[in-house]
Amino acid sequence: MKSPKSFRLHIGLFGQRNVGKSSLLNALTSQEVSIVSDIAGTTTDPVEKPMELLPLGPVLFIDTAGVDDEGALGEQRIRKTMAVVDRTDLAIVVSNTEVWGRFEEKLIQQFSEREIPVLIVFNKTDLYPSSTCMLNSLAGEKLTCVETSVATRLGISDLREAILKSAPDDFINRPAIVSDLVGPGEMAMLVVPIDKEAPKGRLILPQVQSIRDLLDGDSFCMVVKERELREGLNRLNTPPKLVITDSQAFLKVAADTPPHIPLTSFSILFARHQGDLAEMVRGATAIDQLKAGDKVLIAEACSHHPIGEDIGTVKIPRWLTQYVGGKLEFDNVRGRDFPDNIAAYKLIIHCGACMWNRREMLSRIMKARQLNIPITNYGLTIAYSLGIFERALQPFPAALEVYKESLAASNESTL
Repeated sequence: MKSPKSFRLHIGLFGQRNVGKSSLLNALTSQEVSIVSDIAGTTTDPVEKPMELLPLGPVLFIDTAGVDDEGALGEQRIRKTMAVVDRTDLAIVVSNTEVWGRFEEKLIQQFSEREIPVLIVFNKTDLYPSSTCMLNSLAGEKLTCVETSVATRLGISDLREAILKSAPDDFINRPAIVSDLVGPGEMAMLVVPIDKEAPKGRLILPQVQSIRDLLDGDSFCMVVKERELREGLNRLNTPPKLVITDSQAFLKVAADTPPHIPLTSFSILFARHQGDLAEMVRGATAIDQLKAGDKVLIAEACSHHPIGEDIGTVKIPRWLTQYVGGKLEFDNVRGRDFPDNIAAYKLIIHCGACMWNRREMLSRIMKARQLNIPITNYGLTIAYSLGIFERALQPFPAALEVYKESLAASNESTL
């Protein structure tokens, strides 16, 4: 089975029209992935190509439209190209000495501000020899430059090596899902409700990925439904190191799990694995500042047709309304749809983003932080609104400390 996109290093190719981005991608992958033409603007939508880049592992190349496109359609293509920046772990800026200028410099600035590593590729060197002065100048800015020519195959292997060396540390050493909380030879108990939202014949991705992560960490696990949790615990000679539940079953699972056994949810695990747990814990404390009439944005990474008791459109709005004691105004977005202006919202609540790479989730957190809009996720919101927030954070001492500090600061401001 292929690795999911969320586990792949996302490598974006950016640059002006007709600098050879698509040809370069085809050369890198040794496949005709993108349509190549001498006509500028051939690539209109982002083109993705998953592959194995050994010894790094699974990667996802993303070819994009030119950032110098023109006209009304061109503006739409540029917006789609810039949206790819949000999920780019490693950026390749393709150009040549004839066209290098403000477009490339603006791209490099954006990647630098987001702390995204950048490779500069001077392509078509058989037609446009690179300038030693320009190469030295970029090297002085600590930017890695590679000279290539798809026509002569010059530099393609050098570019592969540069990609391997430039893979960001936060991708290679990303947080574990759960194995570090359990440890080799220890057990985790996974509580998996089988309800209307459970996909027929399979488990949802966070549950599957958690099980695999535990196995990779030489831990083992028991999987039960919420009604069997208490009996499952009674049959164990040694209590599990951790109980993990679907957030929607938090109350029952908390009631059936003895206080000395740490408890959390899959969604909270993914707040750490895919995002920034400390930032999302701070965001959850903003629930106490909500009042009737406030606008709340609920964002879900994957698109699905909501059922009658959908968590994002029904359950979370209901629990928050009960907690606040007044009617809130909720907006829901799915997939990569996200408002350009989020300043009107008092809180953003996001799903676990298990279908995305971590960079895309961090990009949304960054946008919220820049505008001082609190952002949290489903599991943290549910735990907070149900009054079991501290218990749900018990396995994460640093995050629990962030919550206590935020609580203390809030109490001081009200005095």
